[in-house]
Amino acid sequence: MKKEDSFHQRAIRAIKKIPRGKIATYGLIAAAAGSPRAARQVVRILHSSSDKYNLPWHRVINRDGKISLPPARGYELQKALLEDEGIVFSADDKIDFDHFLWSP
Repeated sequence: MKKEDSFHQRAIRAIKKIPRGKIATYGLIAAAAGSPRAARQVVRILHSSSDKYNLPWHRVINRDGKISLPPARGYELQKALLEDEGIVFSADDKIDFDHFLWSP
């Protein structure tokens, strides 16, 4: 981690590293970027910068193993993108961290 890099830049690099078929949590990305308590900032970065930096935004989920986007506001798209990568959801729409969580 370069000292002169901003949290924003470090978070973008971490998000870009999430491999196909794996997921990360907002908090995991925040910790990888050097600020473990900045999960909400990761949400803002994904919202504002996903298109600009071509981020795999769909691979970032909440700490409960679920998609945070509400139905009809991105939920279905994110779930479809994850399923296309081989990620499996349980009956209650959770993702198994033991199997799919990426570790930076």
